[in-house]
Amino acid sequence: MAIVVNKPIPEFESMATGGLKVSNTSHLGHVVILYFYPKDNTPGCTTEAMQFRDKYKDFVKAGATVFGVSRDNMKSHDDFKEKLELPFELVADTEEKMCHMFGVVKNKIMYGKKVKGIERSTFLIGADGTLKEEWRGLKVPGHVDDVLKAVKALNKTATAEA
Repeated sequence: MAIVVNKPIPEFESMATGGLKVSNTSHLGHVVILYFYPKDNTPGCTTEAMQFRDKYKDFVKAGATVFGVSRDNMKSHDDFKEKLELPFELVADTEEKMCHMFGVVKNKIMYGKKVKGIERSTFLIGADGTLKEEWRGLKVPGHVDDVLKAVKALNKTATAEA
């Protein structure tokens, strides 16, 4: 089932660092950011994780919960999280269920060979469990600021509708 902006997120369930179970219903009532990245401890992914870390308090203040998602296993995630002192949890999608559901698995050319990889993408899920915004194939510089602006704009809209 494909995910579509302004539609509910389909059912999923995965384990994250800290023994946390993350699902389509586990965080209802909270804005959720799922950012998919290719691999722990690579330059771009490290930079992106540090930028989410450095803005984490702003995301919490804006009422959002952040999760990083990759195909790496829990041990790799635990080490990555500890090394970078990440204040948010990382989802271990080792079977690629979430990656396929969110459509982030892409064929890439790496060193002249065709490989299956994760396209750096971020999804903003509203407190009601619907997808509010998505960024696909993104570049790291400035991206975290764009996501934070979108969270704040979403909160203003929600407050205005209440």
